[in-house]
Amino acid sequence: MLDELQRLNYAHDTIRSYVHTVEEFSRRFNCRPDRLGPRHVREYQVELFQKRNLSPGSVAVRLAALRFFYCKTLKRAWSITDTPYPKRDHRLPAILSQQEVARLISAASTAFHRTLLMTLYATGARNAEVTRLKFSDFDKQRMVVHIQGGKGRKDRDVMLSSKLLEELREHWHRLHRRPRVWLFPGKNNHCGDQPIDTKTVWHACHQAAQRAGLQKRVHPHTLRHCFATHLLEAGTDLRTIQLLLGHNDLKETARYLHLSQRHLHAAASPLDSLPLEGPSPQDS
Repeated sequence: MLDELQRLNYAHDTIRSYVHTVEEFSRRFNCRPDRLGPRHVREYQVELFQKRNLSPGSVAVRLAALRFFYCKTLKRAWSITDTPYPKRDHRLPAILSQQEVARLISAASTAFHRTLLMTLYATGARNAEVTRLKFSDFDKQRMVVHIQGGKGRKDRDVMLSSKLLEELREHWHRLHRRPRVWLFPGKNNHCGDQPIDTKTVWHACHQAAQRAGLQKRVHPHTLRHCFATHLLEAGTDLRTIQLLLGHNDLKETARYLHLSQRHLHAAASPLDSLPLEGPSPQDS
């Protein structure tokens, strides 16, 4: 399975996730996975929902891993009818106002976390993309950030904020050992030869949200949503935002129309035009 994933040039994180899923599936039934079948897949799927309370998206990823194993590795038939992908909820993400984003960044527990949060918001990058940023990705002459190897192995460029550039200069001087490659080195004192992991970014967001007293649920992707929504509210067109986010389909970007205050307030509520007279009646 590993050879097949690598031959088809799957992303490293996808390979790790798929292999882990098949290992977990095998241990669940204490049996080699090639001896398990659709009945076991269905039972496993039910447990993911009922016992582990996983989201439809997380369950779908695990089903995709098993489908790859049976179809590509074992060359067996896979019935979508017997093991359908779960329907996903189409929920709008929580959006912070610009004032709330400022509170979040100001509430960062360390200067390192502050720089992380500023980078997330200034670039609209995904969690994993931020962890893999290098100093060489920042073009100070053109004021551009090169985000390489994003989702779908796609590269893209985003604007480089002058405020972020100044923060990154201070960030570089604060590090105990001057990094040669990674913008956010891992290990203690951030002096390792490998970048931080995505959990570090998640904890930076979670802790800052608690310290800022924000009631909304905040995670790294929240700042990506804020980046897109605030650009839309400032008048940036959807096509430009699509390119900055690296979306394949404009429909993905169009969701931010539902979140933008500028578009929500473009039409008045029909209630405002009703000729209502007098106060509401008193309850008896």
